Parts: sequence; C-alpha cells; structure tokens
Amino acid sequence: MTFSLNRRQTLMGLTAASALAGFGLPARASTKVNVGVIRLASHAPSFIAYERGYYKEAGLDVELKFFEAAQPMAVAIASGDADYGVTAMSGGLISLAEKEAVKVIGGALAEEKGTVGAIILASNKAFDAGLTEPSKLGGHTFGITTAGSSFHFMAYKIAKANNIPMSEISLRPLQKLGAVVGALSTSQIDAWAIQASVAKKMLAENAAKQIGLVSDYAPDYQVTTVFTSTANAANEREKTQAFLKAYSRAVDDYNAAFVDKTASAEEVDEVAKICHKYVESDSPFEQAKYNLVEGSMRINKNLALSLNSVTEQLEWFKAEGMVKANITPEMLFDTSYVDVI
Repeated sequence: MTFSLNRRQTLMGLTAASALAGFGLPARASTKVNVGVIRLASHAPSFIAYERGYYKEAGLDVELKFFEAAQPMAVAIASGDADYGVTAMSGGLISLAEKEAVKVIGGALAEEKGTVGAIILASNKAFDAGLTEPSKLGGHTFGITTAGSSFHFMAYKIAKANNIPMSEISLRPLQKLGAVVGALSTSQIDAWAIQASVAKKMLAENAAKQIGLVSDYAPDYQVTTVFTSTANAANEREKTQAFLKAYSRAVDDYNAAFVDKTASAEEVDEVAKICHKYVESDSPFEQAKYNLVEGSMRINKNLALSLNSVTEQLEWFKAEGMVKANITPEMLFDTSYVDVI
C-alpha cells in the first residue's frame, strides 16, 4: 500500500536531507530533553550521542529514560514523560497516533540482506525434539513481549513465508525482554527472534540454538522507528531537528564501528566501551564487544524512513484488529523531517 503526501509534506520532504546535514541553528542552550531507551545494542546511538556530547553540542540537555518494552515508551512520550523514543511500532503507539498524541518522524534499525540481523532461536529442548528450522514452528510456542510488538510481527512474517497458520503458533507474551530470555533459556517457550547482540550471547552460553535469520523472511523490515509527541513534531521543530542531528552523528559512529567495519580498531574499542556501560554490562567487555561487532544491525543513515515497511506494518495491525481500521498513514507518519526510502 502507498499513500500520497500532501503539498506541505512533499515540499518539506524534499529538503529533509539538507535539513539533516545542517539543521539550522542549534536549539537553545540547555534545552531539557528526555530520551526513551531500552538496554539493547539497537539503542547504541542514544548512548553514543550522550557520552560523546553530541546532544550537548546540539544544544540539548538530555536525560536517558529506560524502558523494558516499546509500548510503555510510547505511552510516556504521549504523556510528556519522555520527548523522543526509538523503538518498534506497536499497537499502542499506532492507537496514540490516532488520538493525535504521537508521530513517527524517522526510521532506525533495519533488516538488511547480508547483515546478520535478528536471529531466530529455539530452546535447547525444542531443538533436540526436532525444531531445527523455522518451517517447523507449527505446534510450538513463540515468545513475545506484548501483542503487537516487533516480536509478534516477526513471528507473523516467518509464519507467512513458511505457510504456517498463525493459529498453529502459540504466542507467549512475557512483557519484558529479560523474561523472554529466561523463558527460552529454561525451555518454558520453544522459540523467539531477537537482535543478534542478544542472541549471540545466548548462543555463546549454550542457552539456545540458532535455527534461522529474520532477514530471510523480512529483508527490508524497518524494525524500529524514531517517534515523538505530535506537539513536538508540530511545534518544536528546532528542538526536534537538533535531536535528529545529534542522533544521526551517533548512527554514523555505530555503523562504521559495528556494521560496515570501516572504523579503526581504536575507534571500535572506544564505541564498544560506551555501549558496554549500558548493554551487557554484566558480561566481560571482550564478550560484549564481540557480540556488538558480530551481531549489530544497520541503522538507517540520517534516520531515513522505509515507508513501504512501516505502511505494511500499519496494515498488518489493522488486519489483525489490534488498531482501528480508519487509521491512515498520514495520522501516524510525519515525513517532513527525514528522507523516505
């Protein structure tokens, strides 16, 4: 499905690339901003921008607010408890957009053919019993955080590609990432799909078995998006551009160090040490670094938004009855800030 942009969105979208390069003047000094984050490698640019002072250089006084899942982050942004977030689209986020409370303003993590991406895992017990590939997921349990989460959508894409009715897969919503990790490790659930940085740690600890890659079933999946309140998107353009500029600088550092591997060894170490403060901090540094280098997924340059992917996700939410059928792309996406790809 596609949708046409109105004249204002088209004109503003044409200047998005140049806006990201310059973003005009920085926001006023010490503009206080709360950024929602989750302790995952996909949120590394949030930590890099914070630790390297990119937010400060953009005129923002940032506080990081930690969440366990996408939906509570969306609620926090709608209520004003957080200003910006980077996470997967959820039914809650879409419903809040229908109420004119939040807007998606950019894209972040993306599945890309040839990059490891999210890994499909089976519990050791399920694997030993024959769950050795995604085509065998029928009749098994699959862990998710909440209904409508990215994990739910990945299960749908995997099932659809393998002609498995979703009714044959038992979804187990466990609310928090740690709870899903624990359930898979102890064979309370049979399968899960998770970013490689988490999956690689579980594989190294022999807590699960790899049975596939999500990129084989959703190669252009826009896994996470950048979003803010509708009020910020409409009325705080300078502040929002400053946030996107700082975050985009950190995305470049992240991709160079972990995805494209064009950074020097010293730079990789420095960026990995920043991430290690927030992600896998209970693991030895060298193990955490290995997981980052070998398992990080691409984040779109300049936070470009894959409109086809996010529109597909919106239509899936509607088809599943998780959001109202009258919600349009225009209600959800503000395409005036970044390039659309």
